Amino acid sequence: MAKIHSTLKISEQPSEQILQEINSAAKQKPNLEAMPELSKKALKEFTAMAKEKRVNKNSVSVKLSQKDLQAYRALGRGYTGIMSNILSRALKQPKLLRELSCF
Repeated sequence: MAKIHSTLKISEQPSEQILQEINSAAKQKPNLEAMPELSKKALKEFTAMAKEKRVNKNSVSVKLSQKDLQAYRALGRGYTGIMSNILSRALKQPKLLRELSCF
């Protein structure tokens, strides 16, 4: 099966064709024979890379209206990650921060 790559905006839904391809792929068993075992050295390198990618995150409480919370939850599993990405991107936009600032 070929690799499928699709990019969606937060407000968009995947097409019916993409959903069918995802569901079909989810039912496929991985071909373990096509995946060679990692050598001890490769496994160490992979583990080191995974540790570097791991980001130490802190938890905070945020007050949201019920309507906004429902909208985020409607995005499905991983909605808190989407919220985190939105906050991170907002920090990189000084103009937006000035517009939204309560100060």
